[in-house]
Amino acid sequence: MTDEAPLEPALVDAVTEDAPEASRPRRRRSTRSWIIEWGAIIVVAVLVAFVVRTYIVQTFYIPSGSMEPTLQVGDRILVSKLSTEFGSVHIGDILVFKRPPKENCGGAPVPFLVKRVIGLPGDHLTSKGNTIYVNGKVLDQTWSYYNPVSPAIGNVVVPKNTYFMMGDNHGDSCDSRYWGPLPANLVVGKAVLRIWPLSRFGTL
Repeated sequence: MTDEAPLEPALVDAVTEDAPEASRPRRRRSTRSWIIEWGAIIVVAVLVAFVVRTYIVQTFYIPSGSMEPTLQVGDRILVSKLSTEFGSVHIGDILVFKRPPKENCGGAPVPFLVKRVIGLPGDHLTSKGNTIYVNGKVLDQTWSYYNPVSPAIGNVVVPKNTYFMMGDNHGDSCDSRYWGPLPANLVVGKAVLRIWPLSRFGTL
């Protein structure tokens, strides 16, 4: 009878069962990752705001009474840039535009002006007393305005690619009667909404 070596127990790989997801300790996000994430959000927000302000809409503040009673000192308006870039301009539209080079009406120069279109390219304009004529017909001013029409418009044919601009406060507005028709390339956009004060909120 031979001695038999004792049987060695079989080796078993130790395997532990995964802990439930809820019981796992959550890793805290590093300060650096928070900074990167919020930095990216801020950069995107700034870029979006820049694109919107440059190409879509922009707000403007009314500093003078040349457009009274429609727009009053302190009003804030929303200007659509796409409406003039891809749309068309009509008589009666209110435009915001860069200060024309020939504008010299005294006071501190401002970079932007706001007036109403009363003449399109090719139109013949004149005035007699407080009546404005466009192509021989009385201008139907469906908007509110102040007379008198002073100074008079004279006898004007609006050149190509320009607009004849005038403030609703006819007697207290430095407009195309002083510095001539507005070149179309100076137009920023069309005023579409009065956003301040809230008591006068509404479309233009």
